[in-house]
Amino acid sequence: MLAHPRLDRSPVTERGITIGDFLVPIRVGDRLSTRTRHAALVIVGAAFIALTANLSIRLGNDPVPITGQTFAVLLVGGALGFRRGILATLLYVLLGLALPIYADHRSGIAVIGTVVDGGLVLGPTGGYLVGFVLAGAIVGRLAELGWDRHVGGAVGMMLVGELAIYLVGLPWLMASTHQTVSWTISNGFTPFILGDALKVALAAGLFPAAWWTVGRRPPER
Repeated sequence: MLAHPRLDRSPVTERGITIGDFLVPIRVGDRLSTRTRHAALVIVGAAFIALTANLSIRLGNDPVPITGQTFAVLLVGGALGFRRGILATLLYVLLGLALPIYADHRSGIAVIGTVVDGGLVLGPTGGYLVGFVLAGAIVGRLAELGWDRHVGGAVGMMLVGELAIYLVGLPWLMASTHQTVSWTISNGFTPFILGDALKVALAAGLFPAAWWTVGRRPPER
């Protein structure tokens, strides 16, 4: 997946490595098994998304709030890579079925979709949650290919992640509300353009800065 040579921008010796691999100090990591390290990063990633979910703003009667989730999903996917990015975002979605960690402190399967009187009823924001998992996977894979090492690649990586979220979220919103395409775009996309641009710029700036810091820091042994 996404393994075409033209897409791979990382040095040969560093392929598959993401900035998340440097988040656990060497002294601590040496005492943990590889699986334990990966599990800890996945849990921290899911927790970070949950913490940002309720940094939300409602715009009138718009069913989709402005939240910090998108920013967190892009950061987590880029930091953890393909597999851990999927697991962290999926863990967040699954935990939200029981815990009030979706936007507006909501929880439960009905936020995504449920069956009522034999018919499927989709939650307006459920598609965005599903899109988070897709975005975590894609951004994670691009990070493994080295897109996050430079500002231009990091911006592209973040934009692709945003697009993945909307590709699932917008059709889902339209199907759940039975509204028109124009209404869906006006309520599910247009109000978030400026905020998303700021999130993309911030997230894209953080990754090259983090790699620069990793390259300059002395060995920890």
